[in-house]
Amino acid sequence: MEKFTKLAGPAAPLMRANVDTDLIIRIQRLVGTGRTGLGPYAFENLRFLPDGAENPDFVLNKAPYREAPILLAGANFGCGSSREGAVWALMGAGIRCVIAPSFGDIFHNNCFQNGLLPIALPEEVVKQIAAETQASQGARHTAIDLVRQVVISPEGTEIPFNIDARKRDALLEGLDDIALTLRFKDQITAWQAADRAKRSWAWDSVKL
Repeated sequence: MEKFTKLAGPAAPLMRANVDTDLIIRIQRLVGTGRTGLGPYAFENLRFLPDGAENPDFVLNKAPYREAPILLAGANFGCGSSREGAVWALMGAGIRCVIAPSFGDIFHNNCFQNGLLPIALPEEVVKQIAAETQASQGARHTAIDLVRQVVISPEGTEIPFNIDARKRDALLEGLDDIALTLRFKDQITAWQAADRAKRSWAWDSVKL
C-alpha cells in the first residue's frame, strides 16, 4: 500500500449528502474489471450524459478538478453497500483523500485498507474549504499533513482533524491489516511451532 504523509492539490467540491457506493461505482463495473481498472468508471452516472458525452456540469469534468487528489463531500459519504470497489474507483481516479462531515462505516474502514485518507470535519468547515476553493477557481490548493494531523485550506487556515492513532501510523507506513500482522511473522511462527509440539493432534491437518 502506498504511504500517505502529505498531499496538496485542488479539492473538488462535490457538496451533496448521502453519496452511496453505487453512485461511486456501479456494481456492473466490478465484474471482470480488476481493482486497478475502475478509475475511468468512478461516478459514471454523474460524469456522463445518457448519450455517453461528458456532463460539463459535473465537478470532476471541469478543468481545475480533473486531476484533483482531494474530494470535498456532504454528510454520510460512502453509505450503502460494503463494496470495496468504491475505494478502488476513487483511487483509480486519482483521489487520495475525501473530506466530509461523516462517512459510511464500512467505506470508512475500507479507505484505510487501501491508502485513502477519510477526514471528518464539521459541515460548516467543509463548506468553507469549498467556498475558498471555488473563489480561487481551483488555483489555490488544499493541503493535508497527516504527520501534523492538519488540513490547510486554500487561504492558509490550519484545521486540525482527529484520526485513530493506529490507522494513522498504518497510513504513514503504507501498511494494511495483513501487512501489520506480518510484522509479527517470527513471533507467530514461533508460537505455532511451540503449540504444535505440545498439541500435535490439533495440527495433524495443518501445514506450516
